[in-house]
Amino acid sequence: MSSKRHYSAIDQLLIGVDQVVRTLSPAANTAERPSPASGLEEARLSDEEKRHVAGLMRVNHAGEVCAQALYQGQALTAKLPDVRESMNRAAREEIDHLVWCEQRLDQLGSHTSLLNPLWYATSFSIGAMAGALGDKWSLGFVAATEHQVCAHLESHLEQLPTHDTRSRAIIEQMKADEAEHEQMAMEAGGAQFPAPVRQLMTLVSRAMTASSYRI
Repeated sequence: MSSKRHYSAIDQLLIGVDQVVRTLSPAANTAERPSPASGLEEARLSDEEKRHVAGLMRVNHAGEVCAQALYQGQALTAKLPDVRESMNRAAREEIDHLVWCEQRLDQLGSHTSLLNPLWYATSFSIGAMAGALGDKWSLGFVAATEHQVCAHLESHLEQLPTHDTRSRAIIEQMKADEAEHEQMAMEAGGAQFPAPVRQLMTLVSRAMTASSYRI
C-alpha cells in the first residue's frame, strides 16, 4: 500500500491558498532551523547603517517571497511527481530564509516590503509558465534563479557593516542553501538557460531590488 496521500483538486486549491496566506502574512511561518543569528550579539549600528541593513534584509525577504511563489507555481504545473516533490521540498527549505529575514527586520525596527503581494503574483505566474514548458526547463529556471540569488547575496555581504554579525550570519547561510538548490536542480536534469533569458531575469531582479529596498 502506498504511503503517499493523494489530494483532491479542492484539497490542492485549499493548500495553495493557505501557502499564499502564510507567505504574505507576518509571523505566519515557523522555521525548521534556528536562525544563524541566534546567540550573536547585536551590533551598534548608526541610524544610517540601520536603515541600509534594513533595506538589504527587506530585499532579501522579498526575494524569499518570490522564491516561495516560483516554487509553488512550478510545482503546480510540473509533469513528473519527483520533480513536483523537489519543488515542494525546496519551498519548505526556503521558508527558513523567509522567517529569518522577517525576524531580522523586526530586530532592526523595520518592516517587510509593501509590494510583496505584487512580487508573489508575478513570480507565481512565471513559475507556473516555466513548469508548463517542461520539467527540464522548470529545473533550469530554478538553477538560473538560484545562481542570480547567490550573486545578489554576495553583493549584500560586501555592503554590510563589518560588525553586523547577525545579518552576515543569516545571509551567509542563505547563500550556502541557494547554491545547494542550484546544484540540485542541474543534477536533476535542468537545462542551461540562454544568455538573453538570463539577462532579462537580471533586469527584472534589479527592478524588484530597487523598489523593495525602499518600499
